[in-house]
Amino acid sequence: MNQSARDEVKDRFHEKNNKSSSSQSRKSSPPKENTKPQEFKLHTQERAVKRAMFNYAVTTKFYLMEIQKRQAEKLQKMIEEEEIRMLRKEMVPRAQLMPYFDKPFSPQRSNNKTVGSRESYSCLHMMSSKCLRCCSLGNEFHNLHHSLKPVN
Repeated sequence: MNQSARDEVKDRFHEKNNKSSSSQSRKSSPPKENTKPQEFKLHTQERAVKRAMFNYAVTTKFYLMEIQKRQAEKLQKMIEEEEIRMLRKEMVPRAQLMPYFDKPFSPQRSNNKTVGSRESYSCLHMMSSKCLRCCSLGNEFHNLHHSLKPVN
């Protein structure tokens, strides 16, 4: 059965092909007219103008950025020169008055009232190496050391 079904399908296929090829040969199509090419536009001139405008815009942008950069550099240079001038003025060695050896300086306590006691503030430098002598000698010396006011 399988073989006979295949033979039938082959026969039908060959018959259809033969009919279509014979009908095509009988029906010949009329000769076609020569086609005329349509005119087309590449827009190259328009694209060239747009590209030239774009290039001009880019060049002007770079030119303006360069001018702005030069102005910023000039301003920075002026600021640095002014700072150097000020430093040179400050660094000029000036003569100081000779101390009065006949009247030695003796510091005096000020009469201003203190804002708050020193004990209320925490001693931050107690943990640092500067206050090791306070820590090594005990808390009494630390309180005594920090209750004294420095001489102004």
